[in-house]
Amino acid sequence: MMANLKDKRFRSIKKSHAWISIVMFVIVSLMAAAVIGLFISTFIYYLIDMKISEEYRDVVYMSKMYEKASADGSDDIYGLLDESGRSYLIVSSDGREIHRSGEVTMSGDESTLTLSTLPEKVRVIFDEKTNAFRVGNNGGLVIDLPAVFGDLREFSASEEVDRYDEEYDLDLSTIRDNPDILYLPFWIQTDVTGGVMNVKAFITFNVKDIYLFGTIGIVAAALSLVVFIIMISNIISGIIRRRRTLNVFFTDIVTGGHNWMWFIIKGQQFLKKMKNYSARYAVLNIVFVNYRNFTVCHSIEEGEQMLVRVHRTIGAALNKREIYAHCASSDFAVVMRFTDQDALKRRVESLISSLSTIDSDHRFAFQVGITIIEPDGTPDKSGVPVRRKNLDLELEYNNACTARSALESGDESGIAFFDDKLVEDQKWVDLVQERQESALANEEFMVYYQPKYDPRTDELRGAEALIRWQSPEFGFVPPGRIIPIYEKNGFITEIDHYMIEHVAKDQKAWLDMGLKCVPVSVNVSRAHFIENDLAEQIRDMIDRVGTPHDLIEIELTESAFFDDKKAMISTIAKLKEYGFAVSMDDFGSGYSSLNSLKDMPLDVLKLDAEFFRGDNDNGRGEIVVSEAIKLAKSLNMRTVAEGVEVRDQVDFLASQGCDMIQGYYYAKPMPKNEYRQRMGTVPSEPQQA
Repeated sequence: MMANLKDKRFRSIKKSHAWISIVMFVIVSLMAAAVIGLFISTFIYYLIDMKISEEYRDVVYMSKMYEKASADGSDDIYGLLDESGRSYLIVSSDGREIHRSGEVTMSGDESTLTLSTLPEKVRVIFDEKTNAFRVGNNGGLVIDLPAVFGDLREFSASEEVDRYDEEYDLDLSTIRDNPDILYLPFWIQTDVTGGVMNVKAFITFNVKDIYLFGTIGIVAAALSLVVFIIMISNIISGIIRRRRTLNVFFTDIVTGGHNWMWFIIKGQQFLKKMKNYSARYAVLNIVFVNYRNFTVCHSIEEGEQMLVRVHRTIGAALNKREIYAHCASSDFAVVMRFTDQDALKRRVESLISSLSTIDSDHRFAFQVGITIIEPDGTPDKSGVPVRRKNLDLELEYNNACTARSALESGDESGIAFFDDKLVEDQKWVDLVQERQESALANEEFMVYYQPKYDPRTDELRGAEALIRWQSPEFGFVPPGRIIPIYEKNGFITEIDHYMIEHVAKDQKAWLDMGLKCVPVSVNVSRAHFIENDLAEQIRDMIDRVGTPHDLIEIELTESAFFDDKKAMISTIAKLKEYGFAVSMDDFGSGYSSLNSLKDMPLDVLKLDAEFFRGDNDNGRGEIVVSEAIKLAKSLNMRTVAEGVEVRDQVDFLASQGCDMIQGYYYAKPMPKNEYRQRMGTVPSEPQQA
């Protein structure tokens, strides 16, 4: 689902959206053309409107002359009208012809025209000898522009006046003597006394009009061209900007090659191509192990230069059907094609060898996690075919990272393949984390006690509290399966509080029962020591229960002493001030620091169990243990030996003055009820390993 969502987001980013610009271009162009066309048509209509208005004024003047002459009884009434040079027809109210002059070519179609330049309406009649005008159904006069411009193109000053154009069916008798002027005839009707006067009028187009039309056309064309150029330029520049943005989006700023986003998006598309369905691919997580140390010793700039060399070396080892990218500070992702897994491993080993020697002055280590992508349709272990179209490359890369994390504990180069065990381990981690809060609230964690005995008297001298998980779902879970998870996710601090509180309650209950209690040590994680008030937290927690402080021993692991030393010393001093004993657990398991023993005011030193395991033919182990006990005594510290399993070890430790022994020789960790039975008694028969 997430992979499909990322694909959609990428497609939305990748789309140039040129079609939007094109649509906008078309819309703007149409709007511009419409505006220009409207402007031109409005201008032409206004020009014709003025010319018709001029003609109408002349006709009105003629009608007034006729009426005046009729009123005066003039004998030469028609002679005055004839001097105008116009054709006209006067008809009585009952339709009888009174007088005519010139050629009468009225079609009989009448309409009313409202002119913008005149307040009144004008009745016009279509001239049957020309199609220059047509009367619309709405009663308005509609100009037939194609015919007008066709006529203007057809005639020039050099042509004869008597030429007849069949195409437009134009009566050339309407064109007067000046060939530079085109006269388009129509009839205007006006009322006169006793009838109606119909006068032939003309719309005249001269050279100036043609020039004006041409100028407007050129300006309109120029504006359209400018708009076209601007829009096309915007489209092209937008596509270029988007491509540049994509290049930046997919480019790694350190290596100059492809980055993580490119790898996930393009890699997923690459693997889903039909031509790659039948091939096997491996997804690799390559980690430059020494990178941080190298940058500390040199510089970040030199470290990045080394990453560039790593990037180039990886690229040189791949072919055109394989992809790679720099993902994080020292991580590289690779999709590698292969046929045989053994051959794949040899190829990766060869790549690691090349990477390890990219600098002659340094020997680098590279760890590689690998997960396999089988061909499309290959059944998994359950027999269900796995379809490549459902591939999630980010999940596959995460699996490769999970495989590589199995190598994290070492600093050497290595290869790890992702398998079912890693899947199960990750599922277990997830389940533990899901249930940790409810397990704590339901008190599913149980306190087990492992006794500590004096090896000289076999007397119970103390115990260590250890946690176990009694899960309703998973049953009895040993600490090794949960504590590392809690230490990693920080929940260990909650476990520390839980253990301290429950041990304090158990000790108080046993005291109230009249039993002889001995100090019980409780582990406190190093994660707790970032808290300045840790000592106060422990004191207040135990005081709320009412347990004496000398019955609780705070146990710290050796690794905790390598954190904030100043804070550690302050916390230990406070704990001792409040009456708690403090011990160092697992002394000798790591990189022990004698300076820590010098500076830390500890009460108890616990010798790691590894001292007492394995062969001791040369006696070196006994020497180390003996000297450690002497050192502890010199510092007024008691000693506890862990992991003791046989009698010879007990005898040796007793001879060296070891104060307490904790191990299977005496007792395994046990539930509190079983431990309570041992309090105040001597084990009749020590347990053997």
